[in-house]
Amino acid sequence: MAIITLLTDFGTADSYIAEMKGVLSTYAPTATLVDITHDVSPGDVRAAQYLLSRTWMFFPEGTIYVAVVDAGVGTDRRVLGATRHGRYFLAPDNGLLSFLSMNATFISIPVLPEAAPTFHGRDVFAPAAGVLANGGSFESLGTAITDPLQLPLPIPTTERDAVVGEVVYVDRFGTLISNITPNALKPGASIHVGGVDAGPLRRTFADVAPGELVAFTGSGGTVEIAVRDGSAMRTLGLSVGAEVRA
Repeated sequence: MAIITLLTDFGTADSYIAEMKGVLSTYAPTATLVDITHDVSPGDVRAAQYLLSRTWMFFPEGTIYVAVVDAGVGTDRRVLGATRHGRYFLAPDNGLLSFLSMNATFISIPVLPEAAPTFHGRDVFAPAAGVLANGGSFESLGTAITDPLQLPLPIPTTERDAVVGEVVYVDRFGTLISNITPNALKPGASIHVGGVDAGPLRRTFADVAPGELVAFTGSGGTVEIAVRDGSAMRTLGLSVGAEVRA
């Protein structure tokens, strides 16, 4: 039984997700549909890339990932398919799949004339996912390419004795998630975000008093900064792109 995951910026107030799921259920009625999220901010490809990059490895081989955050829908941007480690990815060619190694196999999937120019999620991505879910050949979906658009998430740099990264994502709790891994830090180093000292790495939120900043290694494996029982984003007035230094 195939697993098809969905990640979009469509929200849930309109019918768009239901229409996509209707097509998927028609093409692949036995597939399991899993919602990663539909609450990506409209057009935020970077957030979509981050979320998919930390999600895909938790699903088994054969999983099909459909990621539609696509402000360029209907333009000449390509529709991509990719396969890596026995999994399949379908997304617009706008940098969303930049987390995949260039050792992945990429194809460009044609857009048929009858596809609605503003809704490729329903009319292009969903049918392609249905083909894969039914055991269809990945290669049959399109033409091999070697030049997908690459817009990878930023990586930390070193300035003298400091590691300098940035906030790459803010979750719904207002936690500031950085791109710095804890093994890049010196023992006992203080974490500064936006110039504010959040102290050394702690184990979890309860290691500080309510309302205080806390830096810790998050479940995604990078340094995060939160406010216990609050929002670091609101408290500090910081968001994606804020400097993180240790």
